[in-house]
Amino acid sequence: MTDTPSGLTSGLHTGSHDLPVSPELTRYMAGNWTASPLPATDRVPAHAATPRRRERLSAHFPGERLIIPAGQLQVRSNDADHRFRPHSAYAWLTGLTGEDQAGHVLVLEPSGPHGHEAVLYLRPRSPRADGNEEFYRDRRYGEFWVGRRPDLAEAERLTGLRCAHLDTLGSPKGRDAARDRELASVLSELRLVKEAWEVDQLQLAVDHTTAGFEDVVRALPQALAHPRGERWIEGVFGLRARAEGNGLGYNTIAASGAHACMLHWIHNDGRLDPNELLLLDAGVETDTLYTADITRTLPLSGRFSPVQRQVYELVLAAQEAGIAALRPGATFRDFHRAGMRVMAEGLAQWGVLKNTEGDLHRRYTLCASGHMLGMDVHDCAQARAQTYLDGVLEEGQVLTVEPGLYLQPDDETLPAELRGIGVRVEDDLVITATGARLLSGALPRTVAGIEEWMGNLLESR
Repeated sequence: MTDTPSGLTSGLHTGSHDLPVSPELTRYMAGNWTASPLPATDRVPAHAATPRRRERLSAHFPGERLIIPAGQLQVRSNDADHRFRPHSAYAWLTGLTGEDQAGHVLVLEPSGPHGHEAVLYLRPRSPRADGNEEFYRDRRYGEFWVGRRPDLAEAERLTGLRCAHLDTLGSPKGRDAARDRELASVLSELRLVKEAWEVDQLQLAVDHTTAGFEDVVRALPQALAHPRGERWIEGVFGLRARAEGNGLGYNTIAASGAHACMLHWIHNDGRLDPNELLLLDAGVETDTLYTADITRTLPLSGRFSPVQRQVYELVLAAQEAGIAALRPGATFRDFHRAGMRVMAEGLAQWGVLKNTEGDLHRRYTLCASGHMLGMDVHDCAQARAQTYLDGVLEEGQVLTVEPGLYLQPDDETLPAELRGIGVRVEDDLVITATGARLLSGALPRTVAGIEEWMGNLLESR
């Protein structure tokens, strides 16, 4: 198998149906192009922050050569690649977030006894002279096919980094798997506490996501009429994500009825029933690659039934308990424990559990109640347990609180009226000096608030 989407012709990625190029056309394409430099004032949005980030990383690895790749294009089918998104660590250290970063590599070369010099190895803009044909013939990297790349000087101005041609990098030597894992852990841990600019980007992602949820509610009549209404919902939200940001932060979960009992349902091929609930878990990713992660469980009729209300209000009470436990110095697991105490007590009151001891409630809740949030939806995932899962919360960390009840349709421990109901309520919060601030508070969470919100949006269509 080859990792290229099509054949290589004279070093160019060309397709089987491409026309041959004559020497006359090659000469004709080589001249008479107007200069088109990028604006001299252009900078990556995180330009001011990236030097400090690289210095923090450098301090952990004195004398070691550090290699942080953007990642490679991956073939979707034959000569079509998946849409490219650079690795979050690379984007965080360089400020470069575009699809044109495929194959690029940031290298921190040891410089002096403790520091490093950062060098960005990239594929610069192809020249349009001297017989170069890439710009109009290469399907993968040609400017006429996929868009303009900066030249080396422009890239240096954009990023503040020294830049070199990717072809001069050579193959990495002397890799150490243990040190690679250490580098991945440190890169995650450095991103645990967000800068103020990063929190602003996350708020922007949340605001766009809020608009996407409003779009979905307005589109419910069309979705209810469609044989694959879940997919209609997915498409409506996806339009907002692409219009306002880079796209989706993760695959949208549009789970109606019993599908909501599957935590990561992304088939989204079901019909909507107005008597059931819709669990919508979705997030917009900004152009700077920060994502929201919000879940709302909505009555497709616009009104909760009594049993739907019963389940929803228990989940909401668990979330409220979790949010109340957020503060600097609390352990990361405290908010989950607080929410699960409420959940277990509620299940016991319903007669589903005989008592609240142990972890039998997990049959109905399945997973942890939240995670760090940032450039990845499950952010900082390579951080060591002592700094994340077993660590303490700090001001500036951003996380989700998302308890859920997933009452499986075939669970004989449940009364019939509860089976097949799935409810999750998920919000994004930033830890403050005294507690936590709700970033996603523009979306209602209470039963009354959701019903009023839905009614107003449907009336305003």
